[in-house]
Amino acid sequence: MATNRTFTMIKPDAVKNGHIGAILAQINEAGFRIVAMKYTWLSAEKAGEFYAVHKGRPFYDELVTFMSSGPIVAAILEKENAVADFRTLIGATNPDEAAEGTIRAKYATSIGENAVHGSDSDENAAIEGSFHFAGTEIFS
Repeated sequence: MATNRTFTMIKPDAVKNGHIGAILAQINEAGFRIVAMKYTWLSAEKAGEFYAVHKGRPFYDELVTFMSSGPIVAAILEKENAVADFRTLIGATNPDEAAEGTIRAKYATSIGENAVHGSDSDENAAIEGSFHFAGTEIFS
């Protein structure tokens, strides 16, 4: 059953490059409502836990190092068809393949430093949102 929430992180590269405001504006302009948000810095341990599904893959260690290299903005977004619509808004993982106007086409610098994370399923959106936010931090 589809839900109307998804999870995102503005990654350390986009934070470092000063794109938080522009990315949040694009999210709002696309009709998403932010129901939870925090500015935080993941430890290597927490980044490893978050990306545990990728453990053992060749890019895992580099991903954990990158995601713990600076602050992030974590958020839960709400909109009808949230997961699919957000995946469309952010564009392909490789910014060279991302559609014009998407967040990654505008702000990503490489496949590894691709500006934002977006949940790939309703189930993962719920898991990822719960990883970063307590129920009392989520507002309807």
